[in-house]
Amino acid sequence: MIKKILVSQPKPASDKSPYFEIASKRNVELVFRPFIKVEGLSAKEFRQQKVNILDYTAIIFTSRNAIDHFFMLCKELRINIPEDMKYFCITETIALYIQKYVQYRKRKVFFGSTGKIDDLLPAMIKHKTEKFLTPLSDVHNDEISNLLDSKKLVHKEVVMYRTVSNDFKPEEKFDYDMLIFFSPSGIQALSKNFPNFEQKDIAIGTFGPTTAKAAKDAGLRVDMEAPSSKYPSITAALDHFIAEKNQ
Repeated sequence: MIKKILVSQPKPASDKSPYFEIASKRNVELVFRPFIKVEGLSAKEFRQQKVNILDYTAIIFTSRNAIDHFFMLCKELRINIPEDMKYFCITETIALYIQKYVQYRKRKVFFGSTGKIDDLLPAMIKHKTEKFLTPLSDVHNDEISNLLDSKKLVHKEVVMYRTVSNDFKPEEKFDYDMLIFFSPSGIQALSKNFPNFEQKDIAIGTFGPTTAKAAKDAGLRVDMEAPSSKYPSITAALDHFIAEKNQ
């Protein structure tokens, strides 16, 4: 029987989230508790990379985290970003988020429609004289670097934030019937927090093939995987899973 579920993500901002519908429809308790958190590099750590932000004329943003930590570092380093700095964002949502820090002007903010970096290439090639800087997490691949190399664009990737385990405190109850993970680092954080974790009857749900693989590699039994052809979202898969389990 599934009664209490840990969703290892921040609580949704909107009351209209499908998670809340599931909680009331299936009479289950959902606890939103990330296993990992993002923290920014200090100015001292950043300086060790020997990158001068003002040497660049365009910034590539792949997430809101990247935007937050870029502007926080600039503030800490007392860097005033020039008015004519251009911003290339992988989605419109990320592009709009820039308004939190700078005045949004269409002529200097560009965004893709699919959330893939390839989508931004035509806009970047149009501005091929720019020097591109990409703020990244300590865990990243070379996709952006390779893509910009292939088009002979001037660019630099720089680490501005890191993913760390959001440790559980001794007084925190861990009495869940199900755990849901969204990244391999979440699985690693489970092992770090609970080195003697025994799954027993606890159901485990994962989102994305790399997360499912990480769970299985860690010796866990994956009871629910999303997305699938039948259940494209984690919430659709979860709703079906609870219905089956709690019959």
